[in-house]
Amino acid sequence: MSEPAVDLDERRKASQLPQPSGYQLLVALPAQEEKTEGGVYIPDELREREEAAGISAMVLRMGPDAFVDETRFPSGAYCKEGDWIIMRAYSGFKIEIHGKQFRLINDDCVRAVIEDPRGVKRI
Repeated sequence: MSEPAVDLDERRKASQLPQPSGYQLLVALPAQEEKTEGGVYIPDELREREEAAGISAMVLRMGPDAFVDETRFPSGAYCKEGDWIIMRAYSGFKIEIHGKQFRLINDDCVRAVIEDPRGVKRI
């Protein structure tokens, strides 16, 4: 069975994601909905504010020292690559690569692992 063709441009974009250092995690923020559940369009400015304060993200990469301090994390890592997490609002260092937003957050910013970020809102 042949492998599906992978767009070279997409591969190049993926290779530009930074590898976190130390105890940092690279997380991707979910896209903000364009409409409310009732069908009302959300203005771009409001979506951008909500994204900045976002509390859910997917863990893409982990730094080599993330969760290794046994005194701070006696039960081991709080999450792994590929997990959806809840983190503190406004956590981390925000970056944008090819129009998509990412953050570098500290390992101790992780508050919980969730299965699905849809519907998770900060109150």
